[in-house]
Amino acid sequence: MNTSITFIGAGNMSRSLIAGLSKGNTSYDIRISDPDPDQLKGIQEHWPTVSAFADNIEAIKGADVVVLAVKPQLMQLVCDPLKEAIMIENPLIISIAAGITSSNIGLWLKSPEAAIVRCMPNTPALVQSGMTGLFANSFVSEEQTNIADSILTAVGSTLWLSSEESLDAVTAVSGSGPAYYFLVMESMQKAAQELGLSAEDARLLVLQTASGAAKLALESNDGAALLRQRVTSKGGTTEAALNKLVAGGLPALFEEAMVAAAIRSKELSQL
Repeated sequence: MNTSITFIGAGNMSRSLIAGLSKGNTSYDIRISDPDPDQLKGIQEHWPTVSAFADNIEAIKGADVVVLAVKPQLMQLVCDPLKEAIMIENPLIISIAAGITSSNIGLWLKSPEAAIVRCMPNTPALVQSGMTGLFANSFVSEEQTNIADSILTAVGSTLWLSSEESLDAVTAVSGSGPAYYFLVMESMQKAAQELGLSAEDARLLVLQTASGAAKLALESNDGAALLRQRVTSKGGTTEAALNKLVAGGLPALFEEAMVAAAIRSKELSQL
């Protein structure tokens, strides 16, 4: 039998998951609900087999899995009207909202024993290269764990965590992480242009270098520190650049930034 999945919210993450699931060999009955008719129209134009709904309650009827793909600030507002339907259908709940705990979701759904998987994907999921951290509460069965994993591996790699609190760190590292790299790329491209390269050449050099460095790190058994040392010749150009970055406090600044992201993730759980 096909697994029936309902997405609540038609934003980028729902789109990326639908795209990944549609490319796989496993059959899914996919539905999506959103108050914006233009969002639903766009989904159905790309994936005609997806059933679209304007009503969340109608969308989750008969669903095996309900993916809550809404902003953290809207989660309680979205959950409240679903209480009765969730108690009747008893689906696996997958939440991608940063900071919102499984206990809060269960409380808002009036289903304290609901099977809930919290996950923190990131935007490279849009190109099926995502990294997702996941945590399952004690009511999630082994079969449901496998279903959740199959949904998220459709857009990249997964990492299951033993504690829910670890998701705050995952949010700081991989959830927010792409933005850190984009800022580095943006800064390098700007500097390259100031050094006399065209915008087009600067972009190509920076992006391919980033891609190549990531590929090298992924395929190597050595850590990032050793890889960095190997490309840093004593008294050379790379050392000159790295000395400036370290003197400017970049390593410590990264740590401070990621701590700030983790703290904000914790704060969101209190909303």
